[in-house]
Amino acid sequence: MRKLFLIATFAAALAAAQTPPATAPQGNAPQGRGGPPSNNPPARTTKKVLVFGMAKGFHHDSISTAMATVWKLGKESGEWDTEIYTDPDVIRKPADGKPGGGFRPLNLQNFDAIVWASATGETPLDDQQKKDLLSFVHDDGKGFVGIHAALDSNYKWPEYGEMIGGWFDGHPWGTFDAPIILEDPAFPAMRGFPAAFNKRDEIYQPKSWSRDNVNVLLRLDDKKLDYTIKAHVRDDHDFPVAWSKMYGKGRVFYSTLGHTIEAWSDPEIEKMYLEAIKWVLGRTEGSTLAHGKK
Repeated sequence: MRKLFLIATFAAALAAAQTPPATAPQGNAPQGRGGPPSNNPPARTTKKVLVFGMAKGFHHDSISTAMATVWKLGKESGEWDTEIYTDPDVIRKPADGKPGGGFRPLNLQNFDAIVWASATGETPLDDQQKKDLLSFVHDDGKGFVGIHAALDSNYKWPEYGEMIGGWFDGHPWGTFDAPIILEDPAFPAMRGFPAAFNKRDEIYQPKSWSRDNVNVLLRLDDKKLDYTIKAHVRDDHDFPVAWSKMYGKGRVFYSTLGHTIEAWSDPEIEKMYLEAIKWVLGRTEGSTLAHGKK
């Protein structure tokens, strides 16, 4: 059944991507005030995104849907091409620094960003691979997007937690109608959300996490939460739902949204991850400045 579901998911994404995007009419541009530009802007190069979804811990049913959705978003927007991998061997830099392709295995040199699609547990990377992934973001300035259970990963690798911003420390309310507050409406990935809203999803609370190190974009409305018989809840009642940050030269985005399969058919969630990937790729600008609770 899992295999049939995966095939159906990718088939649906592929079918959705077959409709060509609308194109601007051909011919001379209209003569506006000041006339047409004297020079054509340079063509935008298509970026390359690696979507990684190997679950060594809890396996989320939504992983296949999330991976297919990232592929679909890249195809429909034309912003990036997607490679989907569950083999951790792709997470390395070759000794000669050259990209792969053909008979050469793909590697980090082929990509501009990596999306960690609820990959849980201790990812089987050797020490050099760990250094390569950190260098990919920190030194090369490439992007990293963590989806939901990306926070439930690599607890024995301190630098991973530093890069993404923390680790999973429970979900006191499970999957529920989460009351959410928008803290940074100017951030590109947040522009589709109202000031306050509800989403049915599983919201993680993080540990080894601090507002001093991230720009909180969304958080739970702590005044609307039920704290009765809820064990192991953060004392500060500060539950981030999404954040942005820098790791060296690289841009990092994380959101706990995306636990359920249904979340990936929500246009607002799709738009959030579309704009998040565009942001880590450097297509748009948004803040990473830390701030107090809003």
